[in-house]
Amino acid sequence: MKFKIALAALTIFTATTATASAEDLVFQLKNKTKAVLTNFYTSPVGVDQWEDDVFGRQVLNPGESMEITIADGRDVCKYDMRFEFEEGSGLDTTEDTQDLCELGEYSIHE
Repeated sequence: MKFKIALAALTIFTATTATASAEDLVFQLKNKTKAVLTNFYTSPVGVDQWEDDVFGRQVLNPGESMEITIADGRDVCKYDMRFEFEEGSGLDTTEDTQDLCELGEYSIHE
């Protein structure tokens, strides 16, 4: 009897863990510009403010790519994105909206 209860608890834990990681949105972000991408913000469509900078202290240099994971626990796919470039680059801040559940990679162009 104790074995069955332990097995049931393990099954519930495994199912919960798999569900939590399934909500993470993962994609490759490629910088195909000539400027350093200094900040990358996201927020679900309909949220009126940008959330924390996804890069933190990192930047994305021209020609480089980075795996991005959005693990905010939300069950949404459509996100607004904001890209900011280094000062003096001549590139304007760029915004876009994408379905990140279906996105395997995203390239930012000039």
